[in-house]
Amino acid sequence: MTIAEQVNTIERALGERMLRHAFSIMGTWVTELGLPQYQDRMQTLLDNYDHIFEYYLSADDPDRDQLLDRLTGQAYRLVDEVYADIRLRRGLSPQMVGFNPDNPHSVFQYFGSCVHLQEDDLRWFGEVVNDPERRAVALLAIGALGANLRECFNEQAMLSLIDAMTAEDEIVAQQSMTQVILLLAHYDVRVDFFPEIQEAFMRAAEDQVELFAVLQACIRLGKPTSFKAKPLSGAEMVDKIFQLMSTPPEERKPEDSFFSLPDDEREYLRGIAQILPETWVYDQIVGEDEERIRMIEETYLEIGHLEAMLDRLPEAEQWLVKRLRSGKANALDYLNYGHCCFLRGDRMMAFEYYCQARQLCDSLKSFYHIFRPDRNFLVERGIPVEQVYMMEDQIIKIEK
Repeated sequence: MTIAEQVNTIERALGERMLRHAFSIMGTWVTELGLPQYQDRMQTLLDNYDHIFEYYLSADDPDRDQLLDRLTGQAYRLVDEVYADIRLRRGLSPQMVGFNPDNPHSVFQYFGSCVHLQEDDLRWFGEVVNDPERRAVALLAIGALGANLRECFNEQAMLSLIDAMTAEDEIVAQQSMTQVILLLAHYDVRVDFFPEIQEAFMRAAEDQVELFAVLQACIRLGKPTSFKAKPLSGAEMVDKIFQLMSTPPEERKPEDSFFSLPDDEREYLRGIAQILPETWVYDQIVGEDEERIRMIEETYLEIGHLEAMLDRLPEAEQWLVKRLRSGKANALDYLNYGHCCFLRGDRMMAFEYYCQARQLCDSLKSFYHIFRPDRNFLVERGIPVEQVYMMEDQIIKIEK
């Protein structure tokens, strides 16, 4: 099992309050590191866990769950500390000894790589995000820190990013909101055990209109055709930032404030877009607001997720018709309109729009890449599976 797989297993185990299972993996880490202070702290947590379980067997107490939640939060924090040391020992993160605040590349490297950020580092971060004269450096630090936290969680750094959501500079605030939304979705399993993070987010989320726009931008980032093949380098990010600064405010979009992505950016953001509606942060921003739910469904339709509107297909079809007439339609739009035709029984029109979607794809393989994930909801909505396969098979004869 790779280190990444081990981390994912621990994350899930702790989320399900299975501390002993999580610590069985972490015990191997502690042995490899040879650091007894971790062993002692881990054993203390396990002893407390056993006491809570014994109490659970003998009595019903509504406070027991709160005690277990606090204990699980402590376990997460210990895992984060050990994992940071594991990354250093295994060469997964370079040993950082400081940065030059006057050198943007140094700032980007430090906040993107350091797994042991100090109080002075975060104090500097808080100062720079509120300094309009240092906006470019602030954006670099925010983007780098967000990418860093996806690899190695740090509670205090996360709280610093949340504080940056309230920065007076609109671009800095949007960049921070984007990073925080993605991180809270990424770490949704552990959010319940970090009430300080929840409370800080709710305090910083007073401007719900702006935050909702940023949430929509995060979803749009999951569109397959919107990515570069590789993440931006430090030099490219500096150029991108200064280009954005020269853009009139009325022409900026929330997604323009997001610069740094992990190496597997395409799959990562597509995955985040898929899970967002099931996350705590989504509930806090969208909630039960019917208008926002409708707008989010249309945002998902923009990136090709027709399944978000399967219960309101006539509205989805109307949106797609406007999209097709706008001259901005892509292969996903033609594909989804074909699905709408198929679902209402117009197989001939469905085939025609599937063919147009194929014509906009680079290859037959590219077409199948967007068509095949939709098989299930077509079948679930009553299209016989053999008809779905036959429709797909007939596209082979369409040459670009």
